[in-house]
Amino acid sequence: MADQKNLFLAVALSIVILISWNVMVEQPKIEQQKAAHEQQQAAQEAERQAQQSDAGQSRTPTGDSPVKAGDVAKIGPQLGAGAAPGTSGLAATGITREDALKKAPRLRIDTPRLRGSISLIGARVDDLTLKDYQVDLDEESAEINLLQPVHSDKPYYVEFGWLGNGIKLPTRETKWTPNGRSLTPDTPITLSWANGEGLLFEQVYRIDENYLVTVTQRVKNKGTKDVSVSPYGLISRTSRPDILGFYILHEGPLGVFDQTLKEMDYDDLFDDGAVQPPERQETSGGWLGFTDKYWLVALIPDADKRLKTSFNAGRRGLEPVFQTDYLGDAIHVPAGGSIERTDRVFAGAKEVLLLDKYAEEIGIVGFDKAVDWGWFYFLTKPIFYMLNWFFGQFGNFGLAILALTVVIKLAFFPLANKSYRSMNRMKVLQPKMMELKERYGDDKQRLNQAMMDLYKKEKVNPASGCLPMLVQIPVFFALYKVLFVTIEMRHTPFYGWIDDLSAPDPLTIFTGFGLFQWDVPELLSIFNIGLWPIIMGLTMFLQQRLNPTPADPVQAKIFLFMPLIFTFILAPFPAGLVIYWAWNNILSIGQQWVIMRKMNKAES
Repeated sequence: MADQKNLFLAVALSIVILISWNVMVEQPKIEQQKAAHEQQQAAQEAERQAQQSDAGQSRTPTGDSPVKAGDVAKIGPQLGAGAAPGTSGLAATGITREDALKKAPRLRIDTPRLRGSISLIGARVDDLTLKDYQVDLDEESAEINLLQPVHSDKPYYVEFGWLGNGIKLPTRETKWTPNGRSLTPDTPITLSWANGEGLLFEQVYRIDENYLVTVTQRVKNKGTKDVSVSPYGLISRTSRPDILGFYILHEGPLGVFDQTLKEMDYDDLFDDGAVQPPERQETSGGWLGFTDKYWLVALIPDADKRLKTSFNAGRRGLEPVFQTDYLGDAIHVPAGGSIERTDRVFAGAKEVLLLDKYAEEIGIVGFDKAVDWGWFYFLTKPIFYMLNWFFGQFGNFGLAILALTVVIKLAFFPLANKSYRSMNRMKVLQPKMMELKERYGDDKQRLNQAMMDLYKKEKVNPASGCLPMLVQIPVFFALYKVLFVTIEMRHTPFYGWIDDLSAPDPLTIFTGFGLFQWDVPELLSIFNIGLWPIIMGLTMFLQQRLNPTPADPVQAKIFLFMPLIFTFILAPFPAGLVIYWAWNNILSIGQQWVIMRKMNKAES
């Protein structure tokens, strides 16, 4: 009976990991391939229609915003709950990013970590490049272009403005006048525009040394009539971006409203070619925007004001347009008076300590939730902090993982110590167990009862061998989450051949462990095991040899194959996670060996 419990625990653990891997990795991979195929078909259809379209057909200018002041959107995107800018049907422009940037006069942005520009037509922040991050590990790889100009195929930009009735307001075609040439951390810039009817609109841009832009909007009423205006802010993103589609990672619209995190998938807003109803909510404080795995563009409104917010979608030709926005209450601007409103936008990498810093200094509720910490938040974030602290001590995240493993082993030391002692006692009791089996033969009931009496007499827990592994499962998934979602782990090397701890081991069987490179067929990928997973499997096998062999030969064979099964399961996981597991096995082997040696001495 006891051996059966051990078997069931081991099999259940294997099933949990196998199912989790299939749900979190394999199934999303299939969906991603399906989505890529559908996207390719849509692009081909768009090209066919463009070729057949009338060359003289009139089109809205390609710089249009998905929202248009004073017009309720025909295709869905709306600001808050009412009158909102809208979208016109636009076809893909087919021009390069560089050419798109030349379509409008621009105000340059230059900081230690960002380069880009603001379009002076429409006052949109639509050009940002991250200086510190590249697409891949190649030194010649391009830097990350986060925001995209409005005249490009897939615009991605931020816009602030005012809505109102019976007032001439700045629109997407308004040309703003700057008081300088470049926005830097030391030189804020003011954009201004007069409507010719006594109203002067200003937007003051300030940018820090990282990724935060502060926008102060002013309305000065030099006329003789009182007016009312409502502030808005929006982020518009054309086309569904390439996402990993992993169950454990959210990519898409999200926000914190009244201290509650809300996440939406792109398919919730635009599914099967159909625009879905917008998602609206009211809030005070918080933030909203779009998140990718490592990047975030988020509006951070004035926390003291009540707002109407929405996630919505529309069309730009055949492409979907996604939008997150907020609309504030109307503000009275008396004749001869003025008003102003200050909001912020974050556009950059989701660096944990930086998000925490902004959250504390500015009072942004739940800003750390831009990183998808998952269900094990209570473990995941502390593990990140520990890894980051060790990184500060050693200067290498691989060494930080090794140090973290030691800390975890120490935390579980009493439990593991008790378990290993019990397992060693089980090993000592094996001759007596074999005697009982020979004595009672096929009488399973009497054999089980005799076994239980023996365990009770010797004070042995037969299930204790699985406990150290079981308690590590939450830690295992929390560490996997940290390696998978935090940008601090992206492209971070270890020693030897591991140049990215967040990616699988690159030295695999079918590449001769690095001797030659070729695209391994998908059919063989499951057998394409890296060197570190092999090391992990060997250490797991050695650790298992220290445990008592199950009396049942079938169980013994199953346990014998467990290291091989785990080797295949963990092979596609991030190298940092496999290193953690292998190092944990080595520490466990040492711990078991010491305990066994002490107990053998005591008995002799």
